[in-house]
Amino acid sequence: MQRLERWGWLVVALVLCTFAIPWFLWGDSTVVAGLPLWLWWHVGWMALASVVFWAFARRGWGIGIEPDAVGSGNERRGPEDTRDTGDGR
Repeated sequence: MQRLERWGWLVVALVLCTFAIPWFLWGDSTVVAGLPLWLWWHVGWMALASVVFWAFARRGWGIGIEPDAVGSGNERRGPEDTRDTGDGR
């Protein structure tokens, strides 16, 4: 499931980046409420990107970066890991 979720977030990021610049509105001189249409697109797209980032921060932050919850036991212990192993070390 985590692999599918990782690919899903990657696709979402690519779509957000692709349409962040309204290349399809280049040369369009339409004005809405006193501002060019491309500017409205950009404002709306940034609002959408903010909502997507909020969702990513709540659900997907660390996917592909943090180790799985079930460790293999091969991870090296750092100085912050002060668990008592019970073997006197």
